[in-house]
Amino acid sequence: MSFDTPMLLALAPLVALVVSGLAWLAFSRRVRAARAWSGALGRAAGGEWWGPALIGIAALLAALALAGPRWGQATVTAKTQSLSLVLAIDISRSMLAEDAAPTRLGHTVREVRRLLQDLDGDRVGLVAFAGRSYILTPLTVDEGAIRLFLDELHPDMASQGGTDLGSALRQGRELLSASGDAADRVLVVFSDGEGHDSLSGAVEEAEALKAAGIRLVVAGQGGAQPVRIPQRDSAGRVTSYKLDENGQVVLTRREDATLRAVADAADGTLVAADLPDQAGAIRDLLRTFKRSPSVASRTADLVPRAWIPILLAVLLLMLQTALRRTASLVALAGLCLLPLRTASGQAPSRGERALRGGDAGAAAVAFLDEVRAGRAPDTAYYNAGTAALRAGRYEVARGALTEATKSLDPGLRYRALYNLGLAAMLEAQADSAKRDALLPQAVEHFQEALQLQPASPRAKWNLELAQRRRPPPSGGGGGGSGTPPPSPSAPQQQQSQSRPEPEPLSQSQAEQILNSMERQERQTRADQIRRMQGGTGGGVKDW
Repeated sequence: MSFDTPMLLALAPLVALVVSGLAWLAFSRRVRAARAWSGALGRAAGGEWWGPALIGIAALLAALALAGPRWGQATVTAKTQSLSLVLAIDISRSMLAEDAAPTRLGHTVREVRRLLQDLDGDRVGLVAFAGRSYILTPLTVDEGAIRLFLDELHPDMASQGGTDLGSALRQGRELLSASGDAADRVLVVFSDGEGHDSLSGAVEEAEALKAAGIRLVVAGQGGAQPVRIPQRDSAGRVTSYKLDENGQVVLTRREDATLRAVADAADGTLVAADLPDQAGAIRDLLRTFKRSPSVASRTADLVPRAWIPILLAVLLLMLQTALRRTASLVALAGLCLLPLRTASGQAPSRGERALRGGDAGAAAVAFLDEVRAGRAPDTAYYNAGTAALRAGRYEVARGALTEATKSLDPGLRYRALYNLGLAAMLEAQADSAKRDALLPQAVEHFQEALQLQPASPRAKWNLELAQRRRPPPSGGGGGGSGTPPPSPSAPQQQQSQSRPEPEPLSQSQAEQILNSMERQERQTRADQIRRMQGGTGGGVKDW
């Protein structure tokens, strides 16, 4: 046995004597006052002489707890949910271009560092690639080793110049395939997409990733406008710019078409280069993937045991309180009042009874009466709007839910915004004349709800559905952000405490809508890939 603060252990008896003495002094004064009032009362009060002794013992135990006793051993079991993740970073010389701050490679390292901060217990591997790929670390939970390699990433590490995206995909697949983990396996590639191998080879490797069940996330780096590649001396001064074999200045830019083609071939996700928070977007994607539970056990020596004397001290104080004559009267009064409080807390309101009876319209009226009575107006507005939404009274629902969005409770405000968007979608479905006006409102409400709960899958799903239902702008054109739509499932409605809520679409209807649009998009991108494959050149480049 040992103590964190031996000095307090030496002072524990003194503390107990002082506290016990003060308690005895207070007890004596109380007995003298009782005897002055009545002899019988004085004798009854004097029978509680053991009270100061119990208080003194409790003080002794509290002082022992403050001294920090430790003894014995304990087995500590830590349960984590882990993911197998490989980070592939492009270190070709084109990544030294300065169209991202400070460079494309510097921006990539910064985003990877921010991503590692949010990976708790995940197994991470690191691959660097240029003209060929290199495994820097296998799958490991040691983030410190990965950070050391991040500090040293530079094109000079590669023995072969150029950019071979296919080799990075192949080595990432081999590394993840050897993990044998039940969790999802994810390969995250950071590159500007300026590959000098054949696009068909990279697409084949991406398709192999899909066949192996490995998720692919591609994070674009750099800008879309051509820029030069500076060459610096040891002091960091620009001495020249990268030249090709003909003595011409090399111009490099981000190749979105290549990155998108690779992501599509693996059914992966393309994270746009112009996102202000790439690491946050990747982190949100990783949270949706399946993790495998892992258990780690270790033996801890000299386990803190301060809770034992604290528990004994509390029990002694409770015993001293329970044995006093007035304690029985307080306990009896509490037992008498408990059934009354329980009965009042379990009584359902008029609106809840109407909902249970299936009359959503009457429930909405009852909840609005609660608003007028001033009983929890924010919750009553939300309940009234939700009940009106269930009854199909969309105008009433929007009015009540709009008031509920003014609540200071972020959870209630999120549910109110979500149901506002749902009400606009349902009304747009029921009234095609108002569709063009209501769907933008639905999009706006779902976006505001996601600002409060960014990881809400139901809000993301219905936002995507509302955006797809909106008519295209008159100007036409415009591409997507590169993020694929969420997996088809029925729109889910936020539920209140005890009431079911309507669904805007069945699962089969939603799947038909998304599948038809997905087929058209895949056909367009497949045509684009075929055109690019026909025009690839065979020159060897070192950037």
